[in-house]
Amino acid sequence: MDTGKSTAADSPDNSGAPPSALPGEDSGPRPERSGRRRWAMDTRPLRRPAFRRLWTSSTATAVGSQLTAVAVPKQVYDITGSSAWVGYAGLAGLVPLVVFALWGGAVADSLDRRKVLLTTNTGIAITSLLLWAQAAAGSESVATLMVLLALQQAFFGVNAPARSASVARLVPAGELVAANALTSTVMQTGLVLGPLLAGALIPVIGLGTLYLIDALALCAAVAAVRRLPPLPPLTAGADGTTGAPRPAGARQIVAGVRYIVAHRVLLLSFLADIVAMVFGMPRALFPQLAATTYAPWGEGMALGLLYAAIPVGAVVAGLMSGSYSHARRHGWMVIGSVVAWGTAITAFGLSAGLWWAVLFLAAAGFADMVSMVFRGAILQSAATDEMRGRMQGVFTVVVAGGPRLADLLHGTAGSVLGPRAAVVGGGLLVVVAMSALALAAPALRRHRI
Repeated sequence: MDTGKSTAADSPDNSGAPPSALPGEDSGPRPERSGRRRWAMDTRPLRRPAFRRLWTSSTATAVGSQLTAVAVPKQVYDITGSSAWVGYAGLAGLVPLVVFALWGGAVADSLDRRKVLLTTNTGIAITSLLLWAQAAAGSESVATLMVLLALQQAFFGVNAPARSASVARLVPAGELVAANALTSTVMQTGLVLGPLLAGALIPVIGLGTLYLIDALALCAAVAAVRRLPPLPPLTAGADGTTGAPRPAGARQIVAGVRYIVAHRVLLLSFLADIVAMVFGMPRALFPQLAATTYAPWGEGMALGLLYAAIPVGAVVAGLMSGSYSHARRHGWMVIGSVVAWGTAITAFGLSAGLWWAVLFLAAAGFADMVSMVFRGAILQSAATDEMRGRMQGVFTVVVAGGPRLADLLHGTAGSVLGPRAAVVGGGLLVVVAMSALALAAPALRRHRI
């Protein structure tokens, strides 16, 4: 099937080719907006029906997925009374996520991404229904919970690369930053509202119903994805025709890793996120800080505010995406935002007052959102379409694994040095390491779109 050729009547609704390839489509800089519009969220990608449907599917599941993310550890703890088992459940979800994200990237480069999204969203919905069924039946089997969680995360691992890799096929290059900001803002909003809703709903409707709400949201996501245009693999040929399905195995995963190593800007974008998250994500120390440094404000309130501050800052950054969506020096935006993250984390570690701590964490969340948006834009613009799925698979592994390595690093350092010293040291390491990386590797500094 030829999806690379288009006519003036083609749109992202009926063509698998990137919108930037369409005749008459302006993928370059748009006229500067003035006043409040310059700072407000850039919603241009939502004018494109295909991207709007993909975004709608993400919106439908943003809160629902967080309901399940709260319900699973709560049910595990209710059954076992042990935080250790909650940690084991987290590991049970992480391992298949990492493995299937790598494989899922190869799948996204080998098959029609729309079909991959339909299959995996349906699989996630079925596992949510099974989670609801076991809770409704009064099951007290932790093994059942962990198996279902692992299965769900495996589906998500395949889903995430296909979803992210599809964006560059649905919007022109000039709107990639805005598209990433829209998607990331929805996800961060879910991180704030989901846990709050879960806490409010569990006493009213019961824990098991949270799984059912998530399943219903996923059904809405499947309906939105069904209306996407076909997104089959594109060959590198000039005519843009599709080729025969490629296998998705170890050889393709290795080829993706080699591609990253050979393209320095991609490798540096991953290293920037690893530097920021591994050295600078202090969430493992939040409980200790809430119980000690910020105890005068109330341990429960302090803990809730610390956990919510970073996502709130990220949402604010997303709502202000118009202020940076026209930036062309994407490499410098990544460098600056990671340094800003490290600086804000350092200031958080030095804060004795709770409200100052929350303010600095929110500033860190703002910087992290900017970094996330521009790193995503670099991946989607610097990689060829046949490699985007594998790049997004590695991206998913880095995003999922970095904070968990940070939990181990900060937890260990906090027990030896004290929580505040560990936070300050981590923040300073981010600033130093990112600055050194920027100086030593000009490819990131020079990257622009």
